[in-house]
Amino acid sequence: MAAPGKGLEGVVAAETAISDIDGKEGVLSYVGYDIHDLAPNATFEETCYLLHNLELPTEQQLDEIKEQLGREREPNDFVMDLMPQLAQNTAPMSMLRTACSASSANDPDGWDTSEEANYRKAMRLIAVFPTLVAYYDRLRNDQPLVRPDSGLSLAANFLYMLKGDKADDAEARIFDICLTLHADHTMNASTFAARVCAATLSDIHSAVTAGIAALKGPLHGGANEQVMRMIKEIRNLGGAGKARDYTIDKLRNKVKVMGFGHRVYKTEDPRATHLRRMAKELAEKSGDGSNYEISQEIERAVMDEKGIYPNVDFYAASVYGYLRIPTDLFTPVFACSRVSGWTAHVREQYADNRLIRPDHAYVGPERRSWKALSQR
Repeated sequence: MAAPGKGLEGVVAAETAISDIDGKEGVLSYVGYDIHDLAPNATFEETCYLLHNLELPTEQQLDEIKEQLGREREPNDFVMDLMPQLAQNTAPMSMLRTACSASSANDPDGWDTSEEANYRKAMRLIAVFPTLVAYYDRLRNDQPLVRPDSGLSLAANFLYMLKGDKADDAEARIFDICLTLHADHTMNASTFAARVCAATLSDIHSAVTAGIAALKGPLHGGANEQVMRMIKEIRNLGGAGKARDYTIDKLRNKVKVMGFGHRVYKTEDPRATHLRRMAKELAEKSGDGSNYEISQEIERAVMDEKGIYPNVDFYAASVYGYLRIPTDLFTPVFACSRVSGWTAHVREQYADNRLIRPDHAYVGPERRSWKALSQR
C-alpha cells in the first residue's frame, strides 16, 4: 500500500452522507444534490434541513426549521455580558471562537448529549452565529444594537442587523445563495477538526469551537479577506488597467495570489461559477464595476500565466464587498454558513463513532542510548 501524501492526502478519514466532491469533474453535491441545482433554487434554511436530515423538507418541516432558527437568534445573557469586552479586545474570529464556547453556558439543554438535544443545540448555533458577528461589529463601532427580526430569513436578518436597514430582496437572495454555497465541503480542515473533537465524545460546542479555531488559520479561512485587500491595493494603484501587470509580477516573483487553486478541484470550483455571476450582478447594480473588473483581470492573468482556476474565496470577496460587509468579517461570515455543515458532521460522527487516531511515520534518529552530561 502506498504511503499517504503529506497532510493526509488520499486518506479516507470518515464515511459521510452529507456532501461529496468530484475534483476532476468540478462537482460538489450535498446529500446527492448538485450545487448547481441547489444554489439557484434552495434557501439556506432548506439547505440546513437537508444537511442535518439528509432529505429536503416538506412545507411543514421548512416552516418548523424557519421558526426554530428565528426563535434562537439572541445570544444568552452570559454571552451578551462578554460581548462588549470581546468587541473591544479581540479580532473577529477570536470573538466567534470564544462566544461559541461560552454559548454552552446556560444552554437550555444543559449537558444533555442525546441525539434530540444535539439537534436543538446545532440549530441554536446556526441561529446565533450571525447575531454574534453583527453585534460584534456594531459594538466595536459604538453603534446601537439592531435586534433580530424573526420574520426575516437568516440571510436577510444578518444584513439588517449588520447595517441597520433592511436589504432589498435581490441582495438578501444573493447573500442567501452565498450561505448555501459555503455550507459544507466534505472533509476540509475545519470539518475534520470538529469531527476529531467530536470523536472523543466531547460536547458539540467544543467540537464547533475546534472547527472555528481551524478556520481561523490563514491557510483555510481568511483567503477571501486577502483577496479583497489585493483588490483595494490595485484600485489604489490605478484600477483594472494595473491589475494584469500587478498579478503577473506577483506570480513571477513567487508571491502567492490568493483565491486560486484548490487541493481537491482540478478544474473550476463550482462555487466560483455562481459567485462570479453574482459579483457581476452586484457590480452592475451598484454602478461601480471596478472591483469586479479588477477581479476579472486578475483571473485572466493567473489563467494565462499559471493555468490555475479561481476557488470559492476569489469572487466571494467581491460579492461581500458589494454587500458592504467589512473585510475583516469575511471569514466569520463564512463560519455563519459553515456551522451548518460542522454541526451536521458532528452529529454524524456521534451516530457512528470511533476515536480518530491516525498512525504516523517516524523520521527521527535511530534508537540511541543516554549519555551522562560529562560524556556529551
